[in-house]
Amino acid sequence: MTISGDSERPRARRFDLIAFDWDGTLSDSTAVIVKCIQAAVADVGGSPPSDAQASYVIGMALMPALARAAPDVPPEKYPELGNRYRHHFFRHQDDISLFAGVLPMLAALRWRGHLLCVATGKSRRGLNDALRDPQLHGMFDGSRTADETAGKPHPLMLQELMAEFGVEPDRVLMVGDTTHDLELARNAGCASVAVAYGAHTTQGFAALGPLHVAESVANLHQWLLENA
Repeated sequence: MTISGDSERPRARRFDLIAFDWDGTLSDSTAVIVKCIQAAVADVGGSPPSDAQASYVIGMALMPALARAAPDVPPEKYPELGNRYRHHFFRHQDDISLFAGVLPMLAALRWRGHLLCVATGKSRRGLNDALRDPQLHGMFDGSRTADETAGKPHPLMLQELMAEFGVEPDRVLMVGDTTHDLELARNAGCASVAVAYGAHTTQGFAALGPLHVAESVANLHQWLLENA
């Protein structure tokens, strides 16, 4: 079977392991997460952040993200704030789907022999719920979440994946939609690619040196097949 029309022998790989962020990179979840952050902050009596303020914290570990989005909420209310976010998110998680084109892209990369991983600010429970999609069965070789390692931009997620699979930093590519993802890659000594269709605007990307900024999943797919 040919995948994406590519019938020739797989090219030599530049990157053995490709790690993807989840929300805003593979999953079209930014709008839902923004609304859930805003609702959670309002529930505990804080001033709901703007769309831009809520979008900025996507990709960070949950509690640091919520604390940054709600600076007027006192620390003693953080547990309640986290619980209200989870309440709203789990009510709406079935409204979230993968971006169009993600599944063919992942399948093509697997056919090329890349190790595919997820490095996400989601919790393990949240990622496991997302990965229950039958179409994703067996698609990823490994994953790390913020609640079991360290939140972005700390490099621990990528460091643990590199150690697990015996891959050196110069053979690892991080793909994400936020500056947090690009800083994670830089801190781990890895290359990165940014996507422009997720939570962050492209304004801060250039300073972090991504190899490419993809305007769409189709553009990301093509760049990875040609350059990864």
